[in-house]
Amino acid sequence: MDVQETTPRISVALCTHNGSAYIEEQLTSILSQTVPPDEIVISDDASTDATLQIIRRVLGTAGPEFLDVQVIENERPLGVSANFEQAVLRCTGDLIFLSDQDDVWHRDKLQKIAELFQARPDLLLVHSDARLVGPAGEPLGSTLSQTLEMTEAERHGLLTGDAYRHYLRRNLATGATIGLRRSLVARAVPFPDDWVHDEWLAMIATSTDALSYIPEGLIDYRQHSSNQIGVRRPTLKNKVRRVLEPRGGRNAYLARRAAVLADRLASETATVSADKVESARAKARFELFRQRLPGIRLLRFAPVVRAWSQQQYSLFASQGNRDVLRDLLQSSRPPGEK
Repeated sequence: MDVQETTPRISVALCTHNGSAYIEEQLTSILSQTVPPDEIVISDDASTDATLQIIRRVLGTAGPEFLDVQVIENERPLGVSANFEQAVLRCTGDLIFLSDQDDVWHRDKLQKIAELFQARPDLLLVHSDARLVGPAGEPLGSTLSQTLEMTEAERHGLLTGDAYRHYLRRNLATGATIGLRRSLVARAVPFPDDWVHDEWLAMIATSTDALSYIPEGLIDYRQHSSNQIGVRRPTLKNKVRRVLEPRGGRNAYLARRAAVLADRLASETATVSADKVESARAKARFELFRQRLPGIRLLRFAPVVRAWSQQQYSLFASQGNRDVLRDLLQSSRPPGEK
């Protein structure tokens, strides 16, 4: 059999914005892969530093001759999700790997994810764990999954194809670790305004049980003061603060997101099962219920306890019982506001 016919073409969608401090190291790690990419599409979101000059220098001196390169220069910033949407739409590969500007890929990242795609033709998206590092690349002593507090039940669901119910509760995929089939892009675009690109892609993939997970860290995920999107270690202080913060736009935001998802899946009944569509609708009803809770704490008690007894919080709330406390205890307006 002709090897060329069985080897998928690999694209990297790399988005940048004022990334001159780290872009050279990231590009070098991409070019040093054991299975190299065939194409890199770089979408620069109106950088005002030396990002583009560094990109051209690195690719001009280190880029292999067979590598196809596209560089898109946005005159005005689109924002993270819209910039990634632009990049993935320009990719021509069978497999597309999302890349941030400030991480470092382990040398076998592309190889391991591509091998899983080849072994599992049903998969549309694969993501992995990551090692967290600081600005200078120093290990922070934790992994992405630890920082997200991924449970054993969630990990098991991701590994066994039972991920949809977990993703209805909360996102577990980080874009910097994601590889996807180009066929997923057609289902997922346009990315909705209230969804980040990575969680939306993962949600659409898992709605047809087409998502899997590699529990090995395949990148160094750099955390620094200029991260556009990063992760924060869930300290006890932060958890308490989130429970006690005043009610505001977050509940309306969650309700909008859930409604958008339910509508999108309802339009895909040829591929998405009826039970998954109904679960998405139930999630939307739950978030609308939370948005409409009374401002007076005492009046929230009975409906919140009723929803908790019906297991709606365990099924649909990202923080489970912590969100029960949040809905019971949050004030209805910011402190000091009359």
